[in-house]
Amino acid sequence: MTTKNVRIAGVAMPVMIAMLLLFAGSSRVTASSQPSATNVVAVKIDNFVFGPQAITVPVGTTVTWTNSDDIPHTAVSTDGTFKSKVMDTDEKFSYTFTKAGTYSYYCSVHPKMTGQVVVK
Repeated sequence: MTTKNVRIAGVAMPVMIAMLLLFAGSSRVTASSQPSATNVVAVKIDNFVFGPQAITVPVGTTVTWTNSDDIPHTAVSTDGTFKSKVMDTDEKFSYTFTKAGTYSYYCSVHPKMTGQVVVK
């Protein structure tokens, strides 16, 4: 083995080990950042109603609104925390609540439709 080959091997091996550690570490972070099935709560939009109208969830919960109505609806928080696009039939919108608080929301197409998420 020449001196040049030894130098290349001496540099390449630590770089390969560092890359393996980097990829191994990043896959663990990605896996743990996925919400578990127990942290997902569904709100159904049907017949001009959010159902359930009020929910209480722990911090870190993802709420998914599904428009089951035959006309478009939205889910928009009154404080600007979240805002869905206009959802047609069977379309969904999800938001993960990372802070405790009370989040009132409404449908911007039909403002009399209201709901509330309490995060503890």
